[in-house]
Amino acid sequence: MELDELIKERYSVRKLSDKKVEKEKIDQILEAARIAPTAVNYQPQRILVLEDPENLEKLKACTRYHFHAPLAMILCYDKTVSWKDKHQREFGAVDVSIVATYMMFKLFDLGLGSTYVGAFDYKELIKQFNIPENYVPVLILPIGYPREDCVPGPMHNKRVSMDTIVSYEHYKEGES
Repeated sequence: MELDELIKERYSVRKLSDKKVEKEKIDQILEAARIAPTAVNYQPQRILVLEDPENLEKLKACTRYHFHAPLAMILCYDKTVSWKDKHQREFGAVDVSIVATYMMFKLFDLGLGSTYVGAFDYKELIKQFNIPENYVPVLILPIGYPREDCVPGPMHNKRVSMDTIVSYEHYKEGES
């Protein structure tokens, strides 16, 4: 698929079939995660791949947004590795979001679907999966083949105007 088409066509898939995702496709998704850009190329992303039914069941204790996926990935960053700017602002979550975007484009290109899940019980996720103390969970990607009845949501094509999101001048006082 051409990049422009991929960017426009990709949508949040919330209805997944139970068909198992092939190892070759998982490897391609993980390669997209590996080559994604990160701040100062520190590559703090750490990904936990859940395929085993027992682990997928444990995920249900952490979020209601699992969509019964046959595959899920928990994306974290290692806070001992991630870049901090001179004000000590942490960029790990930004890096993981970039990585997730690369992964979602790749999996969509492979005929799979997913959505970015940020709504989860943080403490329960750490407990259920024994996530190391230096790893910070940012999001979950439930992954699978879209069901036949899955279509983009009603808001998929709704976009604000370009002048709403872009300014070529400095903001003037009183504007947001």
